[in-house]
Formats: sequence, C-alpha cells, structure tokens
Amino acid sequence: MSITRRAVLRSLTATSVLAAASPLCTPAIAQTRPCRLGILAPRTGIAASPGISGLKATEWAVERFNAAGGIAGRQIELLVEEETSPKDTIERFQKLVQQDKVDCVLGIISTGVALALGPVVEEARALTIFWDGTTQDGVDEKLANARYLFKSTDNECEAVMSSLLAIKHWKGQFKRIAGINPDYSYGRNNMAAFIALLKRFNVEHEVVTGQWPKVGSMELTSNVAALKAAKPDLIFSSLLFADLPVFMKQATAAELTQGTKLVFPAAGFQHTLMKKDFTPEGMLFGHNTLYFDNPNASAMAKEFVGWYFDKQKDYPNWEADRAYFAIASYKAAVEAAAKAKGTAWPQKDDVIDAMTGLSLESLGGKGSWRKDHIAEQTFVQGFSTHKNKYDFVTLEPSSIETMYATDLQKPPGANFWDWLKTAQFKL
Repeated sequence: MSITRRAVLRSLTATSVLAAASPLCTPAIAQTRPCRLGILAPRTGIAASPGISGLKATEWAVERFNAAGGIAGRQIELLVEEETSPKDTIERFQKLVQQDKVDCVLGIISTGVALALGPVVEEARALTIFWDGTTQDGVDEKLANARYLFKSTDNECEAVMSSLLAIKHWKGQFKRIAGINPDYSYGRNNMAAFIALLKRFNVEHEVVTGQWPKVGSMELTSNVAALKAAKPDLIFSSLLFADLPVFMKQATAAELTQGTKLVFPAAGFQHTLMKKDFTPEGMLFGHNTLYFDNPNASAMAKEFVGWYFDKQKDYPNWEADRAYFAIASYKAAVEAAAKAKGTAWPQKDDVIDAMTGLSLESLGGKGSWRKDHIAEQTFVQGFSTHKNKYDFVTLEPSSIETMYATDLQKPPGANFWDWLKTAQFKL
C-alpha cells in the first residue's frame, strides 16, 4: 500500500492540531522546558560576602533539586545578574523578566535597591522573592499590599534580639552607652531600637556619643578616637560590611575594647574576617538566620557547610540561609499548587497563593511566610569565643540562643515604635 507525501503531511498536521488542543498533551510539552530562575546578587564591592554566600547556597540547592527531578519535573536553570545601583539593578531585573522570560526572580541584599525595585516588581507582575533588604523606608512599610513580591524579615529583628540579650545578661552592669552605626536608616533604626528597649525595661543609661560613618567607609580612626574619649561602658554597633573588621582592628589597637561591653547584632556578615587577634571574647555577636558552626544544626545544614567549604575554602554567612529559603519556598509552592490543581505546572497566581502561609525547614531552621508576604525565620546569637579550631571567633556553645521572628518582628500593619512599647518579649 503506497502512502503519498501529501497524505503524510495531512496526517502530521492533524496530529499537531489535536496535540495542541488536547490538555492531556500539555504536561509532556511543558515538562521539556526548564524552570528558569533569575538571580540578582552582588559579587563585588562591600556586599560581595553576603552576595557570594547567597549565590552559592542557590547553586547548592539547584544541584540537589535537579538531582531529585527539579521543580515539578522541570530541571532548574539559573540566569545570574549583578545587583549594583537601584537604576542598573532594575534594568537587569527587566531583562530577566522581559527578555529571558524567567519563571521567578530571586535575590537582592541592599535595602535601597529593594525599595526602588519593589514597585517595579508589582507593575511587571513578576513573581519575585527577596533574600534580604526590605521595602521599608526607615521602619515604615512602603509596599504593604504586595501581590507578586515576597520580602525578607524586617532588618530590625537582629537589633531587637541583641538588645534583649544585652538586657538579660548585662542589666545593671553598664550605664554609659555609645554607638557606631552606618549612616542610613538601617544603622539609625537599630541604634534607636536599642535605646527604646533600654527605656522599655527601665535600664538606667546615658548616651555618651553616637558615631555615624558613611556606609563602607574604611577610615574610622576619628570615630574610634571619639568613642575612646567618651569612655563608654557599652558600645552598640550594627556595622556589617567590609568596614566592620576594619573598625575592630582600629578599636583593638586603641584599646577601646578592653573592659567595654560590645553588642554587634550583625557581625556574622563578616564572621570569618573577625580574627581572634583583634576580636575579643565575650562580645554579643549576631549570626542571625544561619550560624555555620551551630551544634544544633540539621543534617542538611551541616552538609551545605561542608559543600561550601570545599568550594570556597570559607564558611557561609546568613545570606546563604535567606537564599536557600527563597528557592526552597518557590519549589514547595509550585509543587503544592500543581498537586492542588492537578496540573503539571501551575499558574503564577496559584503559586503565590500556595506560598502565602507556607512553612518549611531552611538551612538555619524553620522559616515561613506571613499573609503580607514578609518572611519569618529563626535567629541565632551568642557570645564570642576564641576556644575553637579556627583563626576567627565563633559562638561559645553554651551561650547560643535562638529566637523566632514572631518574637522579634512587628506584626502586619503595626507601627514599629508603638509595638516595641507593648510587645510581650521573652527575656
């Protein structure tokens, strides 16, 4: 029986039409396309350390997820762009969304970039999960009803925790307090939160000086001299970028740290640079949502830390946890929505609905998403020690304390300063 070329073409055309019309064929076709995730992260400059930690955690997650079938059967493909200025980062975000057609965008560390990018995300209707930064102007949320954007925990969580721990352990042991904090909203709000909590718990105190260096400033000798002249009993500092180890070197050389209590809620951002020869024992030290040497860490976290050291010859900071939580949340939401809808790949709105209220285990512990799309995560802080196998300080194991964001973060719609006056804190 002979079959003409025209008959074959008619048959193929009919088959193509039926395949396009049949919902049973859609999943098979859809599964051939990778899940494309856009990443915006700094890899150079003062924020390189957290950017690299976050990027490496994402790469590690992709390795594990792809080996287990990807996300809902699709292999994951990463498209990485640099986070720099707000303007340039927005342009790269638009490229990822409009040109590269990514399924989701993850990343962002700078609050300034996050504030500028938030409204663009909503206008583009592009599902986006921030690692860090917030959409707060000061402590006032500027994108309270975000639909497509999921945001990190409030920046003030670490300051609230370290303030509570300082009061718990040192109340009555200090009066003269000083601060050295970066001169933008994060630094000023952290210092103000510390003072507000001292007042809340009736801790007698006097602010003897406040130093406000520009972000990333490496010349801090005048600030160190002013602190030493003020003779504080306690120094509160939310320095967290490359300027932090520079300050510690200069402060130690000036004998500023001798006999002075030190509260550094964000020191974990630079933890492997906080060397023993200039970082004292006994300082209150924040590792926040990931402490790489936590004796209570999960098997997953220990596996990641080992992998990270093999790759980087270094140890990750907490941005790794923020990044893992973001991509793991997306995976869990996609797969939950697909299962609920009985489809191979769910619609964007179904993924958003599945992610709202989602809870899962991240590298640093439990994490979840509130109804206002703000993350709640596990925070870890303690006192520094030299008793370890490293050349930098770690946390003294018996001093490690863990708190969940529900006890550190203002509720949806609340005024931060009013909440500090009434919240039922656990000391």
